[in-house]
Amino acid sequence: MWWSLPEPASRNSTFADLIEDDPSGVEWHSPAETCRLLGMMSDVNRAKLDAARRAKRKIVGAVHKRRHLDEGGRNLQRAEIRFDDVAGCLRTPTGGSGRQRFMIIEGKKVRSRLLSPREAARLMWLPEEYVLPNKYSEAYHLAGDDVAVPVVSFLATNIFEPLLASMRAEQQTA
Repeated sequence: MWWSLPEPASRNSTFADLIEDDPSGVEWHSPAETCRLLGMMSDVNRAKLDAARRAKRKIVGAVHKRRHLDEGGRNLQRAEIRFDDVAGCLRTPTGGSGRQRFMIIEGKKVRSRLLSPREAARLMWLPEEYVLPNKYSEAYHLAGDDVAVPVVSFLATNIFEPLLASMRAEQQTA
């Protein structure tokens, strides 16, 4: 079956709107840890970061660690950054690479840290008053590997509900 879906509604927020300057549940990385992440970036990702530095405004980039084979066939961990306001990965925190990190770029100033539990909840559209577990891993696990509420609503309205209505109509005529 071929679906002709409407365009999803435009977003009205960015990562910068969701990210806290003084987060609870996580600490900002030390300058050394931020430098280590920068050192894990390929030339392509460093170029993205350099372009963000030239923007002269606060920009938030999502950072995800991935493993790649280098030219010699060795397994190498890389940090990839994206500035399209899309979280590259929001998974349950079973491993270090599955945890979402951010870099906040404000001109020459670059800071990094893990996503806070409240920020993860915001990305999944949980209300601000939703009570999160006290432990980082439990709170992050609550939001990880889920599908955000607006996505589920869009799929329900445009695929699942029409499909169920069609199936019911077929059953009534059979």
